[in-house]
Amino acid sequence: MFHNRQLSFFEEQRASLEWSVELSVAALRELWHYPNWAVAYSGGKDSTATVILICWAIRTGQIRPPESLTILYADTRMELPPLQHIALLLLETLRDQGFSTQVVTPKMDDRLFVYMLGRGVPPPKNRFRWCTAQIKIKPMHATLQDLRERSGDKLLMITGVRLGESAARDRKISLSCSRDSGECGQGWMQVSTPEALADTYAPLLHWRLCHVYDWLYFNQRIHGYEVSGIADVYGEEEVRTGCVGCNLASRDTALERLIRKPTWQHLHPLLELKPLYRELAKSKWRKRKAEPEMRKNGLFSKNIQRMGPLTMEARVYGLERVLDIQRRAEIDLVTVKEGARIQELWSLNTWPERWSDCDVDASLPIDHLSLENGKIVKQALLIR
Repeated sequence: MFHNRQLSFFEEQRASLEWSVELSVAALRELWHYPNWAVAYSGGKDSTATVILICWAIRTGQIRPPESLTILYADTRMELPPLQHIALLLLETLRDQGFSTQVVTPKMDDRLFVYMLGRGVPPPKNRFRWCTAQIKIKPMHATLQDLRERSGDKLLMITGVRLGESAARDRKISLSCSRDSGECGQGWMQVSTPEALADTYAPLLHWRLCHVYDWLYFNQRIHGYEVSGIADVYGEEEVRTGCVGCNLASRDTALERLIRKPTWQHLHPLLELKPLYRELAKSKWRKRKAEPEMRKNGLFSKNIQRMGPLTMEARVYGLERVLDIQRRAEIDLVTVKEGARIQELWSLNTWPERWSDCDVDASLPIDHLSLENGKIVKQALLIR
């Protein structure tokens, strides 16, 4: 029950877990007009808390079950092993309770190492961030499209987005919370055009970090789901998690703290992934455009001698290193089928669009070209 009276000077001003749960459940009750729900589940603490809250509220009769509810686990195949293990166990429990679950994986050629080492696309970086869309967003959108076609109605997509995860995300939320029917304090609702696949709602937006931890670990007698293994990754720290060896972060802090535990020390070789990505980004492993590229609008590309894909030698070297890392870490980074597909792409001489084996190796000295006032200026090599 909500109370509108003003708290006295001596009363606790900060929201309690009970209040946060009540607010989230009350808001979810108001979404009955969406007949089909999908929950985006990554295996992290916030999305796990979201999944548990919704399924617990439905099981206990606190919210009306939608006509369909599907928990979509985004399996990038690059998640930290304990998080993936707990996620798969939770999905099994939910299926036993009658909930619909689905593991969403990228298509074979879109998987991280197949795309990188088979097709030759360089490792992702902050200014070339292809990985998130490729291995998570694209397959999830395809699954949502399939769910919508089967249901005939726009979906309600529920996520575990929460304020306080990062300053960048908080700024994004603050810009959108006053538009598209967003309402501060009641979760984050994004309503786009009628043609959109889904409207997105974040019921835990207002939860504090301690609420998430308390809900997961200390309220298991209430919700009944065993997910304490997530503590191996997060502990008492605010650790951002993502793909193992993520090349977009300065440090793999989640993995670093995880391998301090005896149970997970065998994962230590995974720390070698980030140095491998940095190595493969060097010119010695790349192709380069020797001649100016023309855009579709008839103008030259700004970076007219840009570096491009991995050479075939780089791909062979990269695969050998990844297979060695996974052998020592006792984990599957590249499955047998993925390894076979990578080598098949090599045999087909596969290159990214607008690139080929004929492009020069980036390590070779060539005449330097620059773009000045729309014209190409050549600076010839002094020594050939």
